[in-house]
Amino acid sequence: MLKGKILKIASRDEDSRIAWISSELRKLPRGLRILDAGAGECPFKKECSHLVYVSQDFARYDGKGNGVGLQTGAWDQTKIDIISDITAIPVPDASFDAVLCTEVLEHVPDPVKALEEFARVLKKKGVLILSAPFVSMTHFSPFHFCTGFNKYFYETHLGRLGFTITQIIPSGDYFDSISQALITLPTIAEQYSGSALAKALWMFVLPALFLLRVMRTHDKKSSELLCFEYFVRAVKQ
Repeated sequence: MLKGKILKIASRDEDSRIAWISSELRKLPRGLRILDAGAGECPFKKECSHLVYVSQDFARYDGKGNGVGLQTGAWDQTKIDIISDITAIPVPDASFDAVLCTEVLEHVPDPVKALEEFARVLKKKGVLILSAPFVSMTHFSPFHFCTGFNKYFYETHLGRLGFTITQIIPSGDYFDSISQALITLPTIAEQYSGSALAKALWMFVLPALFLLRVMRTHDKKSSELLCFEYFVRAVKQ
């Protein structure tokens, strides 16, 4: 099992994701009822103090999983309000004014059914705030079913479910993504190859990172090819 610190290194877009989600939550009018679907440790509850916050999760991940890939080491789900499958949340139709679902869909065996459930529990004109990786390494296994989602996934399925997408923003781009892979390369190589030569990879990684940084200054929408993830805001019509 890779240590938790590697998971942090591999999450270079985390700050931008937190900033975007926090901003979107603060924009919601006071008193609205919001469902945090797949809430985990409820990291965004503090941003919902002006809202009626309800958390949901299946509450089966313990931080250790099956010991494969990236694991957190510890995971506290004692604050979850609703313990259920994300595709069958035990609430009436149109129960919420907003749904937040961040970094969850890749852990759902049928993510399309999850979107259908969000459409069911949202009121008309309800807001969906969503993020998921474009591409990801194995993490939280055995509860990792998809490596990621392109923007066309959201456009196709949210459109079919009667949502209007008001924002779909890529986080990072091709050069950022390759840089992230290079940063983790020596540690992962050491973990999986067991070779003492793995640390020597830094001799190649550092110059490559410098060159990627230079090339990124000339970036021309390489996010359409590869990015960390998409931030999505949609409104149910």
